[in-house]
Amino acid sequence: MKFKLLGQFEVVLNNGRPTTLTRSKVSQLLGLLVVQNGESVGAHTLIEELWGENVPRSALTTLQTYIYHARKLCGIGPGRQSVLVTRPAGYSIEVPGDSVDSVVFEGLVNSARTALDQRDAQRAAGLLDQAFALWRGPVLAGMITGPVLDAHLTYINELRLSAHELHIAACARLGRHQEIIPRLRLLVAENPLNESFHAQLIRALYKSARRAEAIQAYRNLCRILDTELGIEPAPELQTLQQDLMTGIPAGQSADHSFGQVLLAEGTVPRRSYC
Repeated sequence: MKFKLLGQFEVVLNNGRPTTLTRSKVSQLLGLLVVQNGESVGAHTLIEELWGENVPRSALTTLQTYIYHARKLCGIGPGRQSVLVTRPAGYSIEVPGDSVDSVVFEGLVNSARTALDQRDAQRAAGLLDQAFALWRGPVLAGMITGPVLDAHLTYINELRLSAHELHIAACARLGRHQEIIPRLRLLVAENPLNESFHAQLIRALYKSARRAEAIQAYRNLCRILDTELGIEPAPELQTLQQDLMTGIPAGQSADHSFGQVLLAEGTVPRRSYC
């Protein structure tokens, strides 16, 4: 049995037949148990996820009914145990890690990060290509989620952003600057306050001999930050802009400047704003 979360929620039974789950609370319950694969989830947590602050008096009885239907869905034939297991502290889904696509995705991203740390950009890029191929749309697309599941979805989405940053860094080290510009423009549009993506776009444009566009990309960032937050870009990005204006050849800057190191390495710390 396999569970697919990276897109519409699907359960693939042992016969290979996929079942796309609806927006029901049974699906919501299963989704939470799957993202915490192997961990026991208490009844209180499940009730919080399903009803939030509007808990009905019959919540515990209704939850047990949902568990019954979820167990039937996860049943794997007469005489065989369901993957949905009752524990003293609650309930859990117990399947191998490679049976959950989000777990496989996380493993590939971690392996790619290690490869990049070891300066094997080719391997890192290949692993991340495999990781992105697992996505079929937004995580748990179309499912109604509560506060507990939302926290897990935020983690998966943040991991996906980190994967994009790693993939772009790997491609930059391989000299594939022109190739990554369209994806960087999309990432900047989707994450306008992420200065890391802006920095990587500026660098890719600069490395592709599109200096005027790189300068315009920096000005766009200044406008966004000023309009949305009333702040200026990070000092490292301001240094990068100065390098662009003076026309310092990419990769030939002094080592002490972080903005100049950015031109050589293709990375910049991501700042977060409240």
